Amino acid sequence: MSLPPVRTRIKICGLTREQDVDAAVAAGADAIGFVLYARSPRFVTPERAAQLARRLPPLVTPVLLFVNETATNIEAACAHVAGAILQFHGDETAGQCHAVAQARGRPFWRAARIPQTAPEGFDLLEFAQDFSAAQAILLDAHVDGYGGGGKTFDWSRLPPSVPAHLVLSGGLTPANVSEGLRALRGRGRSLAVDVSSGVEATGPDGQPLRGIKDAAKIAQFVAAVRAADALFAGQTQT
Repeated sequence: MSLPPVRTRIKICGLTREQDVDAAVAAGADAIGFVLYARSPRFVTPERAAQLARRLPPLVTPVLLFVNETATNIEAACAHVAGAILQFHGDETAGQCHAVAQARGRPFWRAARIPQTAPEGFDLLEFAQDFSAAQAILLDAHVDGYGGGGKTFDWSRLPPSVPAHLVLSGGLTPANVSEGLRALRGRGRSLAVDVSSGVEATGPDGQPLRGIKDAAKIAQFVAAVRAADALFAGQTQT
């Protein structure tokens, strides 16, 4: 009996404009991330996140990203954006994440900041156990500050079996996402991907325009994920 086809879920993060939300939805994104961290160049207010989230059709999920935010502000943001997943990307404890998510009846993701050069020095199994209440563990490269660094880590050196749903993030692009999927497929209960800087527009000076997405790059990223899914499905049926 053949296995059902794999469909990797895709989140496009750090959106700030209506046209970028529309482009992500048109390309086939499953989730849209809004950064509610004031120090990020991709920051939006809860009110702005709510405006953008109202453009989402059914079955495309908003995700609210927080970094060391107060429970009061998180709950206020949740009141603005219905049905959002909470993503904690700072130094939040398991108890803090669970308490605020439970108070609002929302699932949450917890970001694991993986060292770029020696991933095995980070105990991902212990981290997953500590945050076992999380819907997913997001794998991001450790950079100065909190996320958004556009850096990858050595995917091949992660544990072979992690008791959690995994979301691969950190430095993904249309060119390397298939490699990331090949490296981590089967290492968690499921595998999704999360991209931000890898689908951003480039200014006249050749520098990325943080918070401004490129519709063509979004479409290329989604196409690359679907091609990787098709390749994996073909390999499992041979």
